[in-house]
Amino acid sequence: MEPARGEESSTRADPSLAVRTTEIEDLSVRGFFDVAQAESGDADLVDASATPWVVWRTPEGDFLAAIGASASCVADGAGRFASIREEGSELFAALESDLETSHTARPRLFGGFSFLSDTHDGPWAGVPDARFVLPEVQFASTEEGNWLTVIGDPQGIETRLDDWHDRVAAVPDPASRTAPSIEHAERTTSRARWHEQVETALSRIGSRLRKVVLAQSLSVTLDDTVSMPGTLSRLAGSYPECFCFSFPPGEGKRDFFGATPERLVSVCEENVTTGALAGSIERGATDAEDDRLARALADSEKNDREHALVAEAIADQLDSIAQSVTIGEREVRKLATVQHLYTPIEAELAGDEHVLSLVEALHPTPAVGGLPPDVASETIHEIEAFDRGWYAAPVGWFDAAGDGSFAVAIRSAVADGKQATLFAGNGIVAGSDPSEEWEEVQLKYRPILDALGL
Repeated sequence: MEPARGEESSTRADPSLAVRTTEIEDLSVRGFFDVAQAESGDADLVDASATPWVVWRTPEGDFLAAIGASASCVADGAGRFASIREEGSELFAALESDLETSHTARPRLFGGFSFLSDTHDGPWAGVPDARFVLPEVQFASTEEGNWLTVIGDPQGIETRLDDWHDRVAAVPDPASRTAPSIEHAERTTSRARWHEQVETALSRIGSRLRKVVLAQSLSVTLDDTVSMPGTLSRLAGSYPECFCFSFPPGEGKRDFFGATPERLVSVCEENVTTGALAGSIERGATDAEDDRLARALADSEKNDREHALVAEAIADQLDSIAQSVTIGEREVRKLATVQHLYTPIEAELAGDEHVLSLVEALHPTPAVGGLPPDVASETIHEIEAFDRGWYAAPVGWFDAAGDGSFAVAIRSAVADGKQATLFAGNGIVAGSDPSEEWEEVQLKYRPILDALGL
């Protein structure tokens, strides 16, 4: 069923779905998907006709992986956040579930949203503005333990759970696979065009616009298809301090994946966790150079101004929703290829609040959009040479209680067979230099290029 465009949504689910779960031994990303690939021809285990794969690994070490789709929700238009929340609530209410054993084992809806509504060109052709899947099989590993959850037809579900448990318990060490190589690469934005775009943005800052984030994309043709399990294993190994993710943005074999350092928001009961990540500089070749660059970042007037705009905007948004907001101490967060200014922010809600309500309130943060948000979005739509699609938008999961976790999908790419499109961007404020901004953006391609083995 092709989702309709406009202010519409649709849910596809069986009239009756049951949930069963069991505790298991630890399992890796590669191990889980090696089992799924080996058994994808067995219709009693998983419907492999579309086989959407989901991976979600947090900086705290929580790991979620899923395959198949027992149900899916799609939505388009500006009302996509509310539509997914409503459809998801109806779907969870219809599940036959008795999960008193563990919060970790709860079934989740996994997916994401587009940055702007109605952007469907290029690699995003046919992709809705929002899509979430309720998987057939879900593996979750947290401090509470490791749990295998199966969702599907009540008839035979106990047998399916036992079959999956047996196969997961017997999984061998995952086999390695040679990474692909690039046959062709094409930028949507040349260096000269980038300079023009930044200068145009700078000419508008100081009147209606205070900050805008401009992005680029890099399209590559590979000599082989992207191995998502291997790619995600490399991302998780190289960027443990990031959210490593893979979601199916639409029907078919496309994968949207990345390693983002930016949490949008996490909600657990009344507790809210978020943060401001803005302002960046490269890593140094030696410890001394690295420390010097970190001090330069912390002392930079331009980066200080950019970071303060983001932190203040997030805190202001939370003030209108939360009972209390706590802003932590600013720090320099060091990733493998880049350093960022980061300020942790926490809040306490007065009562029940669905995570998607906070997602809608916070997106887009000034770290990926700009200020004021509406003026920045207009500028992005006018200046950028491509559709962002799901890039820099919220991706994550939510459960029946309205708890959930979402990250901002930067340092990301969409892959379809042998084609991949990478995305990266940088914040433009008064004092930004086009050449320096260009070099910083190139650093932000590195996580995906390294993970692809390029």
